[in-house]
Amino acid sequence: MPLTMNREVFITCAVTGSGGTQDRSPHVPRSPLQIADSAIAAAKAGAAVVHCHVRDPETGKPSRDLALYREVTERIRDSGTDVVLNLTAGMGGDLLFDGTEKMGQMGPKSDMAGAEERVAHVVECRPEICTLDCGTMNFNEADYVMVNTPGMLRDMARRMVASGVRIEIEAFDTGHLWLAKALADEGIIPDPVLVQLCMGVPWGAPDDLNTFMAMVNNVPKHWFWSAFALGRNEMPYVAASVLAGGNVRVGLEDNLWLDKGVLATNAQLVERAVTIISNLGARVITPAEVRAKLQLEKRAPVGK
Repeated sequence: MPLTMNREVFITCAVTGSGGTQDRSPHVPRSPLQIADSAIAAAKAGAAVVHCHVRDPETGKPSRDLALYREVTERIRDSGTDVVLNLTAGMGGDLLFDGTEKMGQMGPKSDMAGAEERVAHVVECRPEICTLDCGTMNFNEADYVMVNTPGMLRDMARRMVASGVRIEIEAFDTGHLWLAKALADEGIIPDPVLVQLCMGVPWGAPDDLNTFMAMVNNVPKHWFWSAFALGRNEMPYVAASVLAGGNVRVGLEDNLWLDKGVLATNAQLVERAVTIISNLGARVITPAEVRAKLQLEKRAPVGK
């Protein structure tokens, strides 16, 4: 099948994530100030979209604290930097057990919340985009299950849409795309639909090119899509995504390294992606152009 290269590419920078990377690199931002500053630097380097989680400022552990989200988004907005805000809504569905003989109750490290609580920061902070993890999946890290039932996804998606936020579907395997298409067909996820293909996340879709193209070929032609891969394959997937017709995501959520033995900053990863995209003959587009494509509305948070 011939390639249909994307020549108008937007870059998303996933700034900090919720994985256990906070002690593996000094560049992984923890506090709202650090997260905002890193997002701003990424935007200045060429990222049109910044995808933000928050962390406990002291421990670096992932958090769902609404006040932390509010501070991050306000700092980015108050900086005057033009960038599309994209907040995670993936927290609150982490199910862990205390071994295989205690399956009748959740372990104390579980973090399970209802739909209203999981999207509270989205409703209040009013980013332009928020994520919806379209399926349940085993995760290798910490041996836990990411729980997103069809009922939960429908409830969360309706709340996101009612708050005026564009949904970015996160698909970790082909079945997640199958469910996402059903939600779109039901009108729960409205057009224009945006999907992020998440490659190489154990135990989702592996990051080999055959699996990647299976994911790409399951994305409806009228949807907008982007992709990333973890670790050493982050930059090869910048090229692969552009060549296959998509957009790209880089950032410290997905990869800590610029080169072998060289820890990266978010801005450096974005700069590397810009170089790859430009060398392929494509153009990196601006936040304003992304807003036009995705019909996004830039708004103030609730109470402002």
